Amino acid sequence: MNLKNKFAFASKTDTGRVRDHNEDAIASNESMAMFVLADGMGGYNAGEVASGLAVKTVYDLTTEACTREKCYERHTDTGLMRQTTVLRDAISRANKIIHQTAQSHDGCEGMGTTIVAGIFCDNRLSIAHVGDSRLYRLRDSKLERITRDHSLLQELVDRGFYSDEEAAQSTNKNYITRALGAEMTVDVEIQEVQVEMGDIYLACSDGLSDMVDDEEIHLTLSTFNASLDSVTEHLVKISNQHGGKDNISVMLVKVLAPFPANTGLFSLIRKLINC
Repeated sequence: MNLKNKFAFASKTDTGRVRDHNEDAIASNESMAMFVLADGMGGYNAGEVASGLAVKTVYDLTTEACTREKCYERHTDTGLMRQTTVLRDAISRANKIIHQTAQSHDGCEGMGTTIVAGIFCDNRLSIAHVGDSRLYRLRDSKLERITRDHSLLQELVDRGFYSDEEAAQSTNKNYITRALGAEMTVDVEIQEVQVEMGDIYLACSDGLSDMVDDEEIHLTLSTFNASLDSVTEHLVKISNQHGGKDNISVMLVKVLAPFPANTGLFSLIRKLINC
């Protein structure tokens, strides 16, 4: 099932004004309506290695598995879409590869990466994330953050020590509590959300979210959404204007038309058998 005409995609990654190289990595498969973004960390160039391994592994394994297993059909055994499981397994595999590479290669000790990835199918979006790279949704002029950061600051907000407004002003935003590569296993947070025509989804690294508050992100999406390329350019521009202290990566997906799952005879028979 080719979904390319159901969505509009745009993306941009930038080194920023302070770092001397880019440790973010991004990739998308428009025909499968998939995106993946990673923000690496570690020693000299090691963050770039970690994010690159994460994106390549997740992209390759997800593309292969969804082509083989027909992800557009419902996974009736779990109630989740098949691609949600595929995403989680691919990220878990990427975690093992990064961890093993960090243990066995000089200069890669302690490297790791955050990740956020998604696949659209059957008028839904399956999302998987680890760390503080984020996914937002603009719907009916309202901006909502879909993911919650795996960070010390977010835990303090959840426990009532900080309000969201106080957290936005905090200087301690970068203490993450989950990352790929830190351990042999990782807890991948997965969820599935209903999609509506006209939705715009924004995936970004903290090079955007630390420099630009949600209100300004909202204003930019609302003002320039007729051209997704203009949105990505403007978000990177204002991130740099606000200091550009980290690498900046932005990925946008706009839903242009409904995309229901295949309801052919074989699919209906398979669902009846599994009921």
